[in-house]
Amino acid sequence: MATAARRAEMKIRRAQRSDVARIAELSGQLGYPATAAQIAQRLRGLRPAAQHAVFVADLPGSGVVGWIHVTVAHLVDSDTRAEVNGLVVAEGRRSMGAGARLLEAAEEWSRKRGCRSMSVRSNVLRERAHKFYERQGYEHHKSQKAFRKSL
Repeated sequence: MATAARRAEMKIRRAQRSDVARIAELSGQLGYPATAAQIAQRLRGLRPAAQHAVFVADLPGSGVVGWIHVTVAHLVDSDTRAEVNGLVVAEGRRSMGAGARLLEAAEEWSRKRGCRSMSVRSNVLRERAHKFYERQGYEHHKSQKAFRKSL
């Protein structure tokens, strides 16, 4: 089937409990392995719920082929903005429009919550992802190092 036809039948919807196993599998493809139980617990922990959205790309006959997590970020140093916390499309299903559709859904959700911009962080090694974001109108505005400490 042509890519345009597959894109048209793809549904973007809010994630449901029944999606956790597939979200976990896709999270592993992104480089963040997790079990379905861990994903279910993390989804329940997204609080306040009104500040978070997880959307999935659901393709008839294939099921969930991608997901995005977006949050509203209320910051001291800048206006309220949205942040993409994760976006992944299944290997073998990339470049079919799922990522763009997920990003569009997250942007619309964010606009409705008063966000005037959206940020996304992408590992320096993910050159294909960088090109994707640029095609979607995102501009590279800074490079940084990320630090983490176990607590």
